[in-house]
Amino acid sequence: MKRILISLGGNALGTFYNDLLRSVNVIASPIAQLIKDGNEVVICHGNGPQVGYIKTSIDVGAMTKLTETMPLSECVAMSQGFIGYQLSNAIENELKKIGVKSEVPTVITRVLVDKEDPSFHNPTKPIGAFYTKEQSDEMAKNGKTMIEDSGRGYREVVASPMPLEIIEKKLIKEMIDRGECLIAGGGGGIPVIKKDDGLIAIDAVIDKDRTSVMLAAECECTHLVILTGVEQVAINFNTPEQKNLSRITIAEAEEYIKEGQFPAGSMLPKIESAIEFVKSGDNRETLITSLDKLVEGIRGEAGTIVCK
Repeated sequence: MKRILISLGGNALGTFYNDLLRSVNVIASPIAQLIKDGNEVVICHGNGPQVGYIKTSIDVGAMTKLTETMPLSECVAMSQGFIGYQLSNAIENELKKIGVKSEVPTVITRVLVDKEDPSFHNPTKPIGAFYTKEQSDEMAKNGKTMIEDSGRGYREVVASPMPLEIIEKKLIKEMIDRGECLIAGGGGGIPVIKKDDGLIAIDAVIDKDRTSVMLAAECECTHLVILTGVEQVAINFNTPEQKNLSRITIAEAEEYIKEGQFPAGSMLPKIESAIEFVKSGDNRETLITSLDKLVEGIRGEAGTIVCK
């Protein structure tokens, strides 16, 4: 038996509602099989396209005076709820088909960040609707950071601070120790900061892979699974010298990073997260593979394993 955290990208879920319904049913089957095989499973999903869709819808409604604006933190919470319950339904239904009776709860998860994190002084993550120059100037007066986005208009940008602590970590660990499969840390978590009178939400976007690594380490997972668009990691990718990698050590991975083998916008953050998790404890491995090879990867028959 393995204790596995599956890091599921938001793009794999699709942006719109019907896309999500189709995607979760595809995702549910291999996850249900892992549970049937006796593994303990935690799922941490991304929410980039979905939270953008929610925020844009609210912003457009506010521009037409049909509704009011809402903080980004609330949109992250909404995305955790609607993605989580759809995953829960799909996985539970799939488990029932293969003769396993189990509930798959979703834990709405807050993550502590530092209000002095440098990213708050240089927000870079675009979010929500496009605005005119006049609207943008008015929002800037109210404390929003706005940028011109590729000639399409002006958008708000927010910080992407480092996660420091998962607020619900004790509850999540207790649930896993009871043998429950669950969904937690969606979208990297709802960012909160500490004040004298407690925790308050702050507008930001936390990197889901960083939260996944933290959650996997806190929950004493043996494996972190990072799902991506390819079955295996490769060096010299898309050249005649391409070589697929079945198993690499931290030292080998770090050497490949120095050589520039992994593009910053795609494979590099996955490799960095893989290394961070393996370093976080003894007997820990990271599997990087595609969704359709998830079960085979856990059995050691596919994917790329990063190990010590």
